[in-house]
Amino acid sequence: MRLSPLEKDLLAKGYSYIAGIDEAGRGAWAGPVVAGAVILPLDNPEIESILAEVCDSKKLKPLQREKLFEVISASAVSWGVGFVPPERIDRIGIVKATREAMALAISQLNPPPQFLLIDYLRLPEVPIPQEAIVSGDDYCLSIAAASIVAKVIRDNWMKAMDAVFPGYSFSDHKGYGTSKHREALQKLGPSPIHRSSFAPVKAFSLRTEQLS
Repeated sequence: MRLSPLEKDLLAKGYSYIAGIDEAGRGAWAGPVVAGAVILPLDNPEIESILAEVCDSKKLKPLQREKLFEVISASAVSWGVGFVPPERIDRIGIVKATREAMALAISQLNPPPQFLLIDYLRLPEVPIPQEAIVSGDDYCLSIAAASIVAKVIRDNWMKAMDAVFPGYSFSDHKGYGTSKHREALQKLGPSPIHRSSFAPVKAFSLRTEQLS
């Protein structure tokens, strides 16, 4: 993936530390929402070739993402992740939780970013110049890199939860709404890491209460 015109323009204006931010797990029924923040050395003339295979994480296979995560983390000036757990999502809503995860990821960056390129959302509570970009992971190298970081970290966390909460097949669907996930909910009811405020989970919670 090549640098976007916006990234090139920010470099020309003198910004050295430009952070891309994206999330994973926003639409899932279970697990946290996880944000990735990445500052790449965009002024490195080799960065486009080093990260040539980087693109929106949803377009990559798991092994490709894992490989690219290693390349990104080794190449980045700095990277961070932010987790917001399901109980917090239920309390404040998924949009606020996503912004909170993004802010947490940004807070881990050192040096601190001078400009933020964010997939879709704005972060009014973060006092750093920023641009929200619809489908930013298709457009900006920095955001695409952040999407891979967030996706790999979250997927690995959900795989670990498969051993803690067996029977839900979290390793397969990573908490997203699939027929296998729906069947597990019907059989077992929600687990402690399910988002009880999400309609499909809430329906099974109410059904369990009625049967008890």
